[in-house]
Amino acid sequence: MKEKNNMLTPNKAMLLAAGFGTRMRPLTNKIPKPLVEVSGRSLLDRAIDRVAEIGINECVINIHHLGDKIRNHMNGRNDLNIAFSEEDTLLETGGGVKKALPLLGDAPFFAINSDILWFNGPASALQRLADIWNDEKMDVLLLLQPVVNAFGYEGKGDFILDKKGTPRRRLKREVAPYLFAGVQIINPRVFENTPEGSFSLNLIYDKAIESGRLHCMPHDGEWYHVGTVDSIAMVEELIEKRGTASQK
Repeated sequence: MKEKNNMLTPNKAMLLAAGFGTRMRPLTNKIPKPLVEVSGRSLLDRAIDRVAEIGINECVINIHHLGDKIRNHMNGRNDLNIAFSEEDTLLETGGGVKKALPLLGDAPFFAINSDILWFNGPASALQRLADIWNDEKMDVLLLLQPVVNAFGYEGKGDFILDKKGTPRRRLKREVAPYLFAGVQIINPRVFENTPEGSFSLNLIYDKAIESGRLHCMPHDGEWYHVGTVDSIAMVEELIEKRGTASQK
C-alpha cells in the first residue's frame, strides 16, 4: 500500500472488460471489444500500458463476453500480475467492481474502462489523478474529457464544474462541457450498502455528489471514442496525422 503525505494512493487497477460491445457488431461477435486493435495494439493493452508506466503491477480484469479470449491474450503479458473476476451474468459497472473487491483490497484503486483510447498530455493522466487524490476528502475522483476535444463523441456531456471545480451533473436540457473519460479512482468504502447483483457506478457517483466527496480532474491529452467499426480507421488516421501512432 502506497502512502503520500499520510494519504493513501492507489496501488492496484481494475479494467472493466466484461461488456458485449454491441455497437461494434458483427466484429465483437468474435472479438471482445477490449481486444479490438487500433494502430496495431488492442484497446485493453493500451489501457494496461498506462497502468504499468506509473509502476502499478497489480491488475484485475472483469470478464464475461468471450472472456477466455481475454484470458488467453493476457498470457502474453509478464510486466504485471493480472487476476480475473469472471461474471456468470453481466453485473454492469457497479456490480462488476463490487464483485471484484476481494481481489482489489481495502485501499483506493483505479477503475478504467478498457474500451477507450487516450494519450497522456505532458504527464501521465493516472499519475496526475494519484497526485491529487486525497482520501480524507474524496470517495471518487473522475477524469473528465473536454467535449470540444473528444473525438467521436456526439453526446451532450456529463458534468459541469463551478469556479471551485465542484462538479454537478448537467440538467436534462443542458449541454455540459465535460464528459466522463472512463478513468477514475475509487475508495472501496463507497460500496457499503449498495445493491447485490447488477447496478451502475452512477449510483456511487450520485451518492458521492450528495456528500461532496466526488471530485473531478480535466484531462489534458488526447481522448478517442472508438464506438463503431467504421470509427477504427478514422481514429487510426487521426492519431497517425498527430504523430501518436507510435505511442503505446
